[in-house]
Amino acid sequence: MKVNYHTHSRYCDGKGELEDYVKTALAKGFTHLGFSGHAPVPFENTFAIKHGDYKAYCDEVRRLKEEYAGRIKILLGLEIDYIPGIMDDFAPLIAEGGLEYCIGSVHLVNRNLGSDLWFIDGSKQETYDEGLANVFGGDIHAGVTAFFRHTCQMIESQRPTIVGHFDKIVMHNKGRYFSPDDPWFHALAMETAELIRQKGCVCEINTRGLYKGRYNDFYPSRKLIRAMNEMDIPVVVSSDAHSPDDLDKFEGAYDFLHEIGYRNVVEEW
Repeated sequence: MKVNYHTHSRYCDGKGELEDYVKTALAKGFTHLGFSGHAPVPFENTFAIKHGDYKAYCDEVRRLKEEYAGRIKILLGLEIDYIPGIMDDFAPLIAEGGLEYCIGSVHLVNRNLGSDLWFIDGSKQETYDEGLANVFGGDIHAGVTAFFRHTCQMIESQRPTIVGHFDKIVMHNKGRYFSPDDPWFHALAMETAELIRQKGCVCEINTRGLYKGRYNDFYPSRKLIRAMNEMDIPVVVSSDAHSPDDLDKFEGAYDFLHEIGYRNVVEEW
């Protein structure tokens, strides 16, 4: 299976032109490639498409879609952040861009609709720790619960095509604050998985933590993937590529799915 729907480029926090990804995907034998730049957000940042570049991004994907028709199927998408009170309606961006799909993700967590945000992603563990202290007073249970509540609110209200890395809150934890096997954490993750099932979303199996050396498992974890198989939740494997060379860094995900007999793997829609 050579498909990837989680792809970032120089328009956001990735590297390389869109066409670089297309050419690399063709060279690697891909049949489908979806672009999912980080959606514009209403505050200063270094990771998202700038509001003024959104039209150019969409137009370029559509141009490549037409130019490479018959050789590879290209889809226009976005990875949209869900932040209650700040980014909680995906419809305007979807309509403005004429998107074919979207990935809904939580990277930033607030408390009681506040403007202070806990950034749970990125390369710096210190940012995770500082945000936890500043926004949640160091209360990891409250912070993690808010992360999963945001994710469930997003699934319930927005029904994104794909739910992105829904347990990524573990990445910078490094076993310091909690264990993913703690009953309270597992219960929150399973509640989220059940809502994904109910709303008919696709859940991504994200491999970026493995090949970047930031985590020792997929997002979601193998334990959760086994449970999701029993729930018949559709999944799609993604490398969360930030450079063309990342496109096929699937890190044994397909082998694992084959090993456990996963029944509902999505390749296209």
